[in-house]
Amino acid sequence: MWPLYAAGFTTAFGAHGIAANLGGHAKGAVTSLLVLGGLLALYDGAEVILKPVFGTLADRAGARPVLLGGLVAFASASALYVVADSPGWLWAARLGQGAAASAFSPSASALVARLNPAAGHGRAFGSYGFFKSIGYTLGPLLGGVLVWAGGLWLLFAVLAALGAAVAVWAALAVPVVPPLPKSRQTVLDLARRLADPVFLAPTAALAAATAALSAGVGFLPVSGRAAGLGTVATGAAVSLLAACAAVVQPRAGRALDEGRLTTRTGLAAGLAITAAGLACAMLPGLTGLLPAAVLVGTGTGLITPLGFAALASSTPGERLGQTMGAAELGRELGDAGGPLLVAAVASGAGLSHGFGALGILVAAGALVAFIRRG
Repeated sequence: MWPLYAAGFTTAFGAHGIAANLGGHAKGAVTSLLVLGGLLALYDGAEVILKPVFGTLADRAGARPVLLGGLVAFASASALYVVADSPGWLWAARLGQGAAASAFSPSASALVARLNPAAGHGRAFGSYGFFKSIGYTLGPLLGGVLVWAGGLWLLFAVLAALGAAVAVWAALAVPVVPPLPKSRQTVLDLARRLADPVFLAPTAALAAATAALSAGVGFLPVSGRAAGLGTVATGAAVSLLAACAAVVQPRAGRALDEGRLTTRTGLAAGLAITAAGLACAMLPGLTGLLPAAVLVGTGTGLITPLGFAALASSTPGERLGQTMGAAELGRELGDAGGPLLVAAVASGAGLSHGFGALGILVAAGALVAFIRRG
């Protein structure tokens, strides 16, 4: 399992480590905010388009080969910028990284499910989510240190080495998991399965959690600065949010496996806690900032392992890659949609109303979850 956890860390560290440092350190490549937005969108755009494709490929060819191929491609795309070291090649490297992550991320999730019994899915996905959260947390910090020490070139070099090392580790340690035989599936069959509440409910909860997490990371520092807080205080709040998400995930998964928590109760509670955190974000200063960080981090940390465990338990083994790819697509849409909603409302009515609008949507999801639970 450890190489799979390392793969989760790699995609998270690569995504946030580079994104946090493009604006200030990509000299010659970022000439305007529009160019910066394009570079940031390349990675996520590739994931939105390709994750379902590679998830389906993992079911057909086996998740292990897709995992290894994705890690090798990630290392190669990172090395491309190291060798070229020019602004024009930054676009190609970033696009290649996003496409490669689209391959090994859903494959790693599928292998987490295949290599663990159903009774241990909660703990397994909790640990996997923990290491991804660590990657999201350390990416901007360690990425900033690397860029400060040697420029963007050094960060890409470290990512190339990391991707290659994890690929070798996975090749040596991850066992061969052959694809399972499966019946023919039409497009209509796929549409029916993805529209089933058994798939739709956990995926919607994962998307809502990712939307709140992304909005919190992006806009809580803005709210803090507006209240006169310094960069240390706002940075600590974002770190607290990510730390809460990382700490809660393994515990939530363990509680699910031990029968102390059910999927429906956990998802409903996680959505309610996240909505409460977004409501706290509407309050000024530290009065709202710290409770918002703790509650949003706790809520999303509760939802993530339970959502993936629910998907794994309700999906036939031969369709795990496809399901995980589609669920990852839902998360990517939430990752983009949450900040967009907050920004759209905030531009006309203020940032507190932006948090409130997202909080209302998440609270509505919690209400639906509690009704379904009943």
